[in-house]
Amino acid sequence: MPDSDSALSEHRASGPVSSLNPNLKRQTRRTKRFSTRDYLQGIRDGDRVMLGRAITLIESTRPADREQAHAVLDACTPATANTVRVGVTGIPGVGKSTFIEALGLHLVDQGHRLAVLTVDPSSERSRGSILGDKTRMPNLATHDQAFIRPSPTSGSLGGVARTTRETILLCEAAGYTHVIVETVGVGQSETAVRSMVDAFLLLALANTGDELQGIKRGIMEMADVIVINKADASPETALNETRRTLKQALQLLPERATNWTPPVATCSALRQQGIDAVWQSITEYVDHLRDTGAFDEQRSQQTRHWLRETINHALQQDFYADPKVQSALGDLESDVASGAESAYAAAQMLIETYRSTS
Repeated sequence: MPDSDSALSEHRASGPVSSLNPNLKRQTRRTKRFSTRDYLQGIRDGDRVMLGRAITLIESTRPADREQAHAVLDACTPATANTVRVGVTGIPGVGKSTFIEALGLHLVDQGHRLAVLTVDPSSERSRGSILGDKTRMPNLATHDQAFIRPSPTSGSLGGVARTTRETILLCEAAGYTHVIVETVGVGQSETAVRSMVDAFLLLALANTGDELQGIKRGIMEMADVIVINKADASPETALNETRRTLKQALQLLPERATNWTPPVATCSALRQQGIDAVWQSITEYVDHLRDTGAFDEQRSQQTRHWLRETINHALQQDFYADPKVQSALGDLESDVASGAESAYAAAQMLIETYRSTS
């Protein structure tokens, strides 16, 4: 069981509780601890509250929580290959949240269970996030077959949280057959999200003057389906021109190993028009992967990739937690900032310090 410092524990105050409002009555809570069995039983029962607590557990950076988080994850893997994971990205203002809600409602109406993992950028100054995606997907958030989980990036690259992949595994263990991962937006390295989903969907806009503005070549290369959103706000001529421009851009990219040409679809997520055709395109791509044997191979490659990422993260944590590294880091940072020492030399000193304590 986790100790009383667990991120999931509810603490009973043992002393005075300060308040901005002195007229408020002081309240106390009993400490609640959950065993690994509690988490696993709740996940398998499809308990959304317990699933949320399990995700909080794996997001925790407390050493006491990490051991239990590993035990929960080990019991939830391997994930079933019958699930479908979709990544959604696009430039700011393209309507990602509206689109995901429209697509999500389409899926749950078909009888699927859907988990939506949204990522809010953390402030570099305060490390805080707004985490307001449930308010931007009000209809989907209240559906009993949907689970929406916002998470902060906490400085992670790729527009996804460090624990997004582990959260996917927990959701699939809880019986969610479809998982949608929303990224922060185009501009950061999207390799991270591409390496954990089956299909990668790029949202674009028409009638913006330059349809490819803000969309990097690398994003186009990773996109399996491209969707022009907000079709109701653009004339047909603008939609056709954008579609033609995007198709031309795709022709300039290297041929894919899977022999798949990304389709360019249009929709209006706000009016829920064209959503069924978009999902059909995603389904056709996933079926194509399964038929060619690329689906299992892609999942295997992703697992190997995240093994290395997990090792890298664990080593980084261990490195910065080392007492000798912590002691030397401040002075070396000052030396680098003043120009007295090069960043490379300082890094080598820290690495040697770390190795001497290993």
